[in-house]
Amino acid sequence: MTETTLEPVELLVCTTCKMGRAIEDDALRPGNLLYEAMLKEDLPAHVTVRPTQCFTNCQGGCNIMMRGGNRYAYVYGNLDPETQVEIITDGVTRYYNAADGFVPWRERPEHFRKNCVARIPPLNLPEDAAQ
Repeated sequence: MTETTLEPVELLVCTTCKMGRAIEDDALRPGNLLYEAMLKEDLPAHVTVRPTQCFTNCQGGCNIMMRGGNRYAYVYGNLDPETQVEIITDGVTRYYNAADGFVPWRERPEHFRKNCVARIPPLNLPEDAAQ
């Protein structure tokens, strides 16, 4: 049996997210809390958690992006650092295990089904991908 090597994945966490709250400039933001929480999670070995700044989707909760290799990238929003860390862990693990980034809709965490902000094609999108 041949072992399939999956390409590494990055989980980008917006550290500037305020969750729609009035927060002082020097205060710890919910996005920072989410980033710190994700660093503590037991993720697949080839998933790297990285901080980033604004995804320009500031209406509600925190935002993340999953990307890697030849996969489609996904941006998810309305995440709460206090209650949804396990949902993100489940989602990014499923994403990592899908070589093309396509996790069947019914297999995605429910929050991901309802809060997908964007699906972004890989840079090397095949010409026949639209068919």
